[in-house]
Amino acid sequence: MVSMENLLNLQIELFLLMALGFLLTRKGLLSKEARRGLTDLVIYVVLPANIVTSFLIELDGSILAAGAVILAVSCVIQLFCHLIAKVLYPGANAKQLAVLKYGTVCSNAGFMGNPLVEGLYGSTGLMLASLYLIPQRTVMWSAGLGYFTASKGRDVVRKVLTHPCIIAVFLGLILMLTQVTLPTALVQTLKACGGCTTALSMIVIGGILAEIPFRSVFNRWSIYYSVLRLVVIPLLTLLPLWLLKLPPLVTAVSVVLAGMPAGSTTAILAEKYDGDSALAVQLVFLSTALSMLTIPLLCLLMEGLLA
Repeated sequence: MVSMENLLNLQIELFLLMALGFLLTRKGLLSKEARRGLTDLVIYVVLPANIVTSFLIELDGSILAAGAVILAVSCVIQLFCHLIAKVLYPGANAKQLAVLKYGTVCSNAGFMGNPLVEGLYGSTGLMLASLYLIPQRTVMWSAGLGYFTASKGRDVVRKVLTHPCIIAVFLGLILMLTQVTLPTALVQTLKACGGCTTALSMIVIGGILAEIPFRSVFNRWSIYYSVLRLVVIPLLTLLPLWLLKLPPLVTAVSVVLAGMPAGSTTAILAEKYDGDSALAVQLVFLSTALSMLTIPLLCLLMEGLLA
């Protein structure tokens, strides 16, 4: 059964953290300069630690086959999202397009999706979710990061490959595939740093939100994007998987994770690289708010189809 209480608590947590950043900014305790410092801390320390620890999973031979299938499904979804992001936003300027593209490719599946999937489908579902997220985490710090850079050719490749988050992805993949056991103190340190990701990210987003008119959250791009992210993408994911009769658990995990709202890194990167941070916050805020309705409905739909 879907744990609506756990889902609601996760969503309320996001809004409370955003509200904290909003209040700190309005009270003058979180200046724009301080917010930039927090953004750098998240990009260069907190997120890399979170990425590395997300790969510290034990590969169980009994689910490697299902894991291979969901990896393939996730790769196709990432490619599909990358391709449609190029054509679905006509009229957007360069800064808007970077935000919209990144938000289409990268969702909040890591934070909201993992605990939800674990509550729905247990430890096996969580393992599959962790594998599903590998392509997204790789894309978000390679092609996704490239959306926000003005560099071209070799320069953008160099910047992406030397970015701390993509280095963390490669390191995490090596640790997962080799099953190397890190010292306990190091793992605990990484988890302590990585555990700050959601709090710091949402506080930064709340700070940006405090500087834009609330009514501006509801605009054609944020509404259009939210429908695409929360409804169109998961339904387009469900149809072929259902027709192909893939394992029910693989289908359920893939569809639920495909329907997550915009990731907080959308706003973090827009703020860091002088993108349209206002639009990024609008996408994160509105899609997260609407997901309070769409995610439970999506979970109920999956229960009905796969029962």
